[in-house]
Formats: sequence, structure tokens, C-alpha cells
Amino acid sequence: MDRKFNLALAPHVHSGASTPNIMLMVVLALVPAMIASVYVFGPRALVVYGVTVASCLVFETLFNKATGRANSINDFSATITGVLLAMNLPASSPVWMCIIGGFVAIVIAKMVFGGLGGNPFNPALTARIFLLISCTAPMTAYTLPRVDDFSGATVLGAAKEYVKANGSLAGLELPELSDLFLGMNAGALGETSVLALLIGGVFLIARKIITWHIPVSFIGTVFLLTLALQAAYPEANISPLMHIMSGGLMLGAFFMATDYVTAPVYANGKLIFGVGCGVITVAIRVFGGYPEGVAFAILIMNAVTP
Repeated sequence: MDRKFNLALAPHVHSGASTPNIMLMVVLALVPAMIASVYVFGPRALVVYGVTVASCLVFETLFNKATGRANSINDFSATITGVLLAMNLPASSPVWMCIIGGFVAIVIAKMVFGGLGGNPFNPALTARIFLLISCTAPMTAYTLPRVDDFSGATVLGAAKEYVKANGSLAGLELPELSDLFLGMNAGALGETSVLALLIGGVFLIARKIITWHIPVSFIGTVFLLTLALQAAYPEANISPLMHIMSGGLMLGAFFMATDYVTAPVYANGKLIFGVGCGVITVAIRVFGGYPEGVAFAILIMNAVTP
């Protein structure tokens, strides 16, 4: 009768991982891409990172104080939201827009649903879409790498507009795949170096922070669909490799579509989720009004994830 039993809810065996540790691993995985973006776009990128992260931390703290909740910034989820939000913004983003983005990401997309674990949509992508619709001009003012005070279209945007105006890609000068792989192209901070994002993504898979299912099915679907489109209409479609290395596909596939809260739990669900993201991304890129569809695709698939 002296023996005591401790009763508790599952899980009864714990891996030792914690939310702060997982979030820090994600931040660490993003460091190569952050360094690459600062190298490509200069010190202005540091301003965007600093303002978005600070805004997210401040807004979460203020919301917790206003609602009488315990401070939750120590789990580093607001930090990772700020970093990912910055990576969805151009280096030329004004400070006020970064602050508004932080408010939308934390207060509207996360905290009003109960905080971490309750949000149905990825907070950083929700803020990106809000800013894209409401602040279109600054959100599409992409500074060309290492060219001061000059803005240019992304590869996807340039190709889409050229085909719309001329009916084909004939005569359009596209960047080398090597430049896209290393990051010397216009775009948001997280649309730079494919190499740096791959290093971070492989690190997360190796550390078992994420699994391969969503990134592989997402990127693979985009590759196969754009390969078929180029084979059918080569004069109007860029190559599958250019699709993969352009825009936010790598960032979205490894770092945002894999978000624990808004993605499926089981392997089969993750594969379906990734394929859905890929199909919607290609549909928007090729047939939609926007040249990029990654953010819309992930949010739509968030909506249909139980």
C-alpha cells in the first residue's frame, strides 16, 4: 500500500524536445539564408529583420498583458514568425509596413486564436498576403542585388508579363540557373539563395525537426507540372528548374508548409498537403493574376487541413 502511482495524460514517454528548442533549431536553419540575403541586398536587410522580429515580440507581449495571459515570447515562436515575415518582404520595405506586418502576423493571425497551437493559418504568410493586397507597390518594389536605388521584377514576374505582352518568351533574357541557385536575383529576402535554403532544409530533416514528405511532394509536384507545361507549350513556359529556383518555393516548402500547427500530422496527409500546395502554386503562377502562388497555396491548404 506504500506504492504510489502518478497519473497523467499522454504522452508518457517524451523525446526531450521542447517548443523553444525546436524554434531555435528552425532559426539556426535559417541563418545561412539570412546571411545570404544580407550579402545580396546589403545592410537594409538587417533593418527589415530587426523591425519585424522586434514588432512580433512587442505585439505578443502587449497582447498577453492586455488579456492577462502569461508572457509567451520565451517559446521563440514570435521570433521565428518575425524572421519568416522578413523573408517574405523586399529589402526596401518601409519600417511602417514591417510593423503592420508584425501586428497582423501576431495579433490577428495568431493570438486571437489562442496563441501558438491554435492558429489555423501560418502567421507570417497571412501577414504577407495582407501586405501584398493592401500595400502592393512597396511589396513589389524588389531591389536588384547589389544595385542601389533600382527596382526590378522577379524572374516569375518578368516572364509572366513578357508572355502576356508578346505571346511567347522569345527575346526575353532570363538569368542563369547558377545565379538563381546562389541568389543573385531580385525578390524578397527569402527568395535569394536556393543553396542556403537547401542547407537549412536538409539540416531540419537531419535533425528530425521536419520530415521529407511535404518538401519533396511540394517541390516534386511543381517540377512535374511545369515540365509537362513546358513540353506542351515551350514557347510560353519557363523551365521546371527555373520554377523551382525562383520565388518563394524553397522557403515555403521547407520552412512554412511544414509548420507543425497548420500542417497535417501523418505521413499520407503530409504528402497530400504537399501535392495540393504544388498544384495550386503552379495554377496561380501560370494561369492566375499573380506571378507567385506559394503563399496562397500554403494558406489554402492550411484551410483544408483538419
